[in-house]
Amino acid sequence: MTNPYEVLGVKEGTSKEDIKKAYRELAKKYHPDQYGDNPLKDLAEVKMRELNEAYDSLMKNHSSSNNGSSSSYNSQSNSGSTSNNDYTNNNIYQSVRMDLNSGNIPSAEQKLNTMNTKTAEWNFLMGMVHLKKGWHDSAYNFINTACTQDPKNIEYRRSFNELNSRNSNYRDNYYGRRGNDSGMGNMCLNIWCADTICECLGGDLISCC
Repeated sequence: MTNPYEVLGVKEGTSKEDIKKAYRELAKKYHPDQYGDNPLKDLAEVKMRELNEAYDSLMKNHSSSNNGSSSSYNSQSNSGSTSNNDYTNNNIYQSVRMDLNSGNIPSAEQKLNTMNTKTAEWNFLMGMVHLKKGWHDSAYNFINTACTQDPKNIEYRRSFNELNSRNSNYRDNYYGRRGNDSGMGNMCLNIWCADTICECLGGDLISCC
């Protein structure tokens, strides 16, 4: 049987927090969604199964040794499952950002629609999907919700302020001139949208001061 400590690259007696950290780093590296059609995707799926099994095993061992009672064991086991779900969701969000960056909007939207938990990150990414589709009003609502759920997130707040400003400028152009300036306002909004999505993954389409 594979040693779960070796799979996660940690020593026996490692704390739960360090186990979680090791699992999280390896999950980011080996999650199959990152490989697309690459032949290595099959190997990544096998590796992720090993990581999940090793993580579950170590978390259960910690639960059993630290608590001793069946009720406590079940509580810790459920906590481990919740952590796994959190990591899975984070991997999906990362995959959605990659789809947005590559312009694969249908894939990004499909992945978000399969998720049951509507976190701040979910609302922000769905807002970016709608923005890419030209649905500015619904995009505004989703990103606004993300800011409400996580008001300290600088990325959400900056995107909301930018969208709010662009929408105001667009309305001014449309109702004020309704000419070429209106098209220019819409084009600027689309350029900002692409830049924001690019920055989600560390790129930068428009350099800032």
